[in-house]
Amino acid sequence: MAHKTIPILETERLVLRGPAPEDYPNFEATFTSYRARFMGGPLNEYESWMLYAAEIGHWQIHGFGMWMIHDRTTDATLGMAGGWFPKGWPEREIAWMIWPGVEGHGIALEAAHAVRGWCYDKLGWETAVTYVDPNNVSSVNLCERLGAELDDEAASIDSHDVVYRHPSPAQLEARRLSDGIQMEIRKFIDPQLKPRGVPLD
Repeated sequence: MAHKTIPILETERLVLRGPAPEDYPNFEATFTSYRARFMGGPLNEYESWMLYAAEIGHWQIHGFGMWMIHDRTTDATLGMAGGWFPKGWPEREIAWMIWPGVEGHGIALEAAHAVRGWCYDKLGWETAVTYVDPNNVSSVNLCERLGAELDDEAASIDSHDVVYRHPSPAQLEARRLSDGIQMEIRKFIDPQLKPRGVPLD
């Protein structure tokens, strides 16, 4: 049965909505560029179009998928984040991509934290992984900021990626990781904020 409605997620700076046709140009620009080297790219125009169609179809097949990240103020698209489980994936993944020029402002952290919470709360996931090229230093760093840890026992997609295991909902609660992540996000929103405790990075 077709998935009727893709939910909208909102954070302090972001609105996450399902991928729409008008959002495609930034997706294509990213995946046909060198930026996509850690995500199977660069792709040609046809491959990029097919992947975007898969992003939309994934929601129809699984009832979850990737959201388009929008700036709450300008409505500009900033990237994508969500749950990902295509054919052949060993486990369900929390994935993200940020458009060139958007990195460095905590957007991926804020979006990935929100979608992981939704997958745990609304879908009942008890675990998730992220598959990362070990040379993708930014994504490795983000995995660790989200509390994920290397899982050498987990099956990878191919020999080029490593697997980061996200903490379970219970682990997030016990380690107060969600509070720490929210505190880091607040630092991006208000650079003058001087939080107590040890910083995450």
